[in-house]
Amino acid sequence: MSAKPSVLFVCVHNAGRSQMAAAYLQHLSAGQIDVRSAGSMPADRVNPAAVEAMREEGIDMSAETPKILTTEAVQTSDVVITMGCGDTCPIFPGKRYEDWKLDDPAGQGIDSVRPIRDEIRARIETLIGELLPQP
Repeated sequence: MSAKPSVLFVCVHNAGRSQMAAAYLQHLSAGQIDVRSAGSMPADRVNPAAVEAMREEGIDMSAETPKILTTEAVQTSDVVITMGCGDTCPIFPGKRYEDWKLDDPAGQGIDSVRPIRDEIRARIETLIGELLPQP
């Protein structure tokens, strides 16, 4: 395990919520936290409305691709945050697990994705405050 805390975001398709959360955490923690995201049934591509919503925040996730959830990804993460994947996530002792109840942006337009994005940002800011010691 690295000296940096590591966080894994998991949702079914790894195309919207988990990608936005990972992009925010990467951006807002300025590389101080190792960030991964994955899905139990990854989609073919990241949700275009999620990409557009994040672009409005100055974060480009257009090159991201949905990834399959692996046991190793869970084992090597300090914090595992699920977003509606339920029982598909393996559980290991000593890990911190959270389930974030968020609306699914799949098939939604940008106006529906923005409030989801904003809620994710607020949760990410709280998470950073918990994981990184304050100077």
